[in-house]
Amino acid sequence: MGNRVSAFGQDAMGTMDATDLAQAIASKKVSVQEVTEVAINRTEKVNGELNAIVVKMYDPARQFSGEADHGLYGVPTFIKDTDNVAGYATQLGTGAFTARKAKLNSKFVNQFLSTGLNPLGKTTLPEFGLICSTENERWGITRNPWDTDYTTGGSSSGSAAMVASGVVPIALANDGAGSIRIPAAICGLVGLKPSRGRLYGVDGAELMPIQIVHQGVLTRSVRDTALFFAEAEKYYTNPRLPKMGYVQPQQKKPLRIAFYENLAAGKTGHQDGDTYRVQLETAQLLQSLGHRVDQIAIPFDVETMVGHFLHYYGFFSYMMAHWSRFTLKAKVDRSLLEPFTTGLAERFMQHKTKLPSSIRAMRKLGMEAEKVFENYDVVMTPVLSHKTPKIGYFSPTLSAEEITKRAVDFASYTGLNNVTGSPAISLPLGTDSGGMPIGVHFSAPLGYDERLLALAYELEQAKPWSFIYNAAEHAKHIAG
Repeated sequence: MGNRVSAFGQDAMGTMDATDLAQAIASKKVSVQEVTEVAINRTEKVNGELNAIVVKMYDPARQFSGEADHGLYGVPTFIKDTDNVAGYATQLGTGAFTARKAKLNSKFVNQFLSTGLNPLGKTTLPEFGLICSTENERWGITRNPWDTDYTTGGSSSGSAAMVASGVVPIALANDGAGSIRIPAAICGLVGLKPSRGRLYGVDGAELMPIQIVHQGVLTRSVRDTALFFAEAEKYYTNPRLPKMGYVQPQQKKPLRIAFYENLAAGKTGHQDGDTYRVQLETAQLLQSLGHRVDQIAIPFDVETMVGHFLHYYGFFSYMMAHWSRFTLKAKVDRSLLEPFTTGLAERFMQHKTKLPSSIRAMRKLGMEAEKVFENYDVVMTPVLSHKTPKIGYFSPTLSAEEITKRAVDFASYTGLNNVTGSPAISLPLGTDSGGMPIGVHFSAPLGYDERLLALAYELEQAKPWSFIYNAAEHAKHIAG
């Protein structure tokens, strides 16, 4: 068994979430400089075991000069290495090209920083964010703070490790097939993939036929996620979506919730015993809170959707590998790409003429799946089909075929919302028999992000989730 890694301590940050920390800074109980040094010290304390940092930005963080009227003013954070930060390279988790230093922040980084957050660096991800775990030659292995023998998931691996271990309370993440929700589920965090267009997207994503990549954050509390979206909305509001404002706990409204039944063994999306148990427990909890929960068959062909989604992902991989001068403004050395990246690209090329039909089919299946919201307010599924795998399960040295099979079996529930653009959230509502977190997944119609946050508040109050902090252990350590 690996180590449990916690950065929490008896310091200026304590166990505060981002909301409490921002309030402590605003009331001058602690200073930005003090909190920054604590977060840097926490990073140095645990990153040797977790390996979650690509680039350290300590000096700019120490010189932070944000505007004090922003709601997350001075709260330390990290930025996933998918987005440009002026003066730093964006390497996208690969060693197959050498990135130039960015001249400007990405649109979303500007929106992210408009909230008052203070970045300490950039975090790890697998090559181009394609695999469910960061285990590559360039950056090494990013490990799960709950147990370092296990993966943090992906692709927002480093951000999840830094938040779950207590280094920072919030970090940038993004999601093209579950990359916010997967690490949230595995690391015991709150992970909201918002409605498409709620936030600025990844630069260039608007050129894709279907914008599947969504920006967001990972946090330890529902209110931190709500506060971030409220502050981000002040910088940019999508006129096509209803405003969220600062969603806070609300008077309970009974919801109609569809709970997808488990599939037969051997089918894509079949849940293991622990995962299905947590689903049943959550359904019972929801009923005890006054909601109507109906267990229904999945109303679309999961395996057909997964097949088209993989073809579309292959198109993305092919563009990165073969058109890198346009997509990355750099030349990729294809001989240095991982087998999964090249395998996806080859899979696409074998059936490249079918891309238009795959896009049409994805859109059609997405619309069919969304019809469930004609009768239900929320859909509940697992985030992942089985509990957290150990390091090596998604090793990039495996064949593309094997990784594809494992990824499809593991993460077949999350990609649908990337196709439809509807909001979805992972909440840490259970654990497996070994004590590792298990996430439960809730989705709502496009634009109804507020509904998910309101439900998340209710569940958080009814069944508070734990994080990696044991007061008795810390007291014993200090006494020793």
